[in-house]
Amino acid sequence: MNPRTLPPHLAAAAAAESRSVISTSRFSTHALAAEEQFLAWRQRVGHVVDAPPSKEQVTQGFRGEIDLYAVGGMVFTDCSTDSMRLERSVARVSTDSRRDYAFQLFVEGEIGHVTGMHKKRTAPGSVQGIVAFDLNQPFRAERPKCRLLSLFVPSAIMDEELRDGAAIHGRIVQQGSPLTGLVLDHLAAVAREIPTLDPASAAQALHAGAQLLIAAFRKEARLTGASRAALQSAVMGQVRRYVEANLHQGDLTPTSVVQAFQLKRATIYRWFEHDGGLGAYIRNRRLREAADELVRFPHLQVTEIAYGLGFQSASDFTRAFRRAFDMSPQDMRARALDLQHGGAGDAGELFITPAAAQHGQGRYPAPLPREMPSARQV
Repeated sequence: MNPRTLPPHLAAAAAAESRSVISTSRFSTHALAAEEQFLAWRQRVGHVVDAPPSKEQVTQGFRGEIDLYAVGGMVFTDCSTDSMRLERSVARVSTDSRRDYAFQLFVEGEIGHVTGMHKKRTAPGSVQGIVAFDLNQPFRAERPKCRLLSLFVPSAIMDEELRDGAAIHGRIVQQGSPLTGLVLDHLAAVAREIPTLDPASAAQALHAGAQLLIAAFRKEARLTGASRAALQSAVMGQVRRYVEANLHQGDLTPTSVVQAFQLKRATIYRWFEHDGGLGAYIRNRRLREAADELVRFPHLQVTEIAYGLGFQSASDFTRAFRRAFDMSPQDMRARALDLQHGGAGDAGELFITPAAAQHGQGRYPAPLPREMPSARQV
């Protein structure tokens, strides 16, 4: 990655992670000319996600404003925008260092349509509630005009609390339950009060919000009952680590995993239902590893990477890769090189964390998986 000087608001956010201060910033398109508004917003959020423009957004103007607060290793934002689309591509995931989790709570308007890498059998339409993103996975979000509160939680906290935090990527918790209402009430109060809070109180409020969010997603994923939840999380963690360690083994299949762990087939398949099934999970992990290797090993031929990850032919691999990411392996490698060596843009506050502020990247729009079904309600 090419190092660069951080913009002042991101440098302050990075500093806030290591000392007892609140870093704040505000951005609004209100004072800009209509034809400048969306492009300015796109530049603002382009550090981690891309916001592909429409002709209407460029010519007719775009309303967007965001207040950001960074303290205690977390970032909290209060954002209002017109309808828009956000994308985080596999090329971007494979070239940057953003690995935190983003929770978005829609206090006005609906979530819209969210897609992630994994294939779901069923999916809700646009609803009110909370959506979670793992920044280590691609996604696309198409949302209507809304106001949303976002909390960015370090991966270390998520991994400690959930053990399998990556499984909540793209999940939606609808409004309606008492716990969801408590989360929304708490973070709405944080949004009102954080401008007047001291750093210690603000950090405490954000950490409490993170714990409530984790509890809500754990409950809605039916991981209630401490012993059962701990057992399931532990075994799923073992299975995921086993898959990860054997991605380059040609005989890695759902059957081999079931046999290795001596589990009931129906049980393990149910656990991986959110990922489209165990077979889909293995295939998707191989494709994600292939995307990473295309970047890490530019001297290797695509066919070498494909065969090394258990694909039977280069054509089978290319078709699977294109189905998953809507681009060929060669195009993805070229896009990743652009992201690594291209010009650096301003940073994005919709998906910025203090840790992320230390790693500036360029801004390049990139397509996302075409076959990323809508997020599954838990």
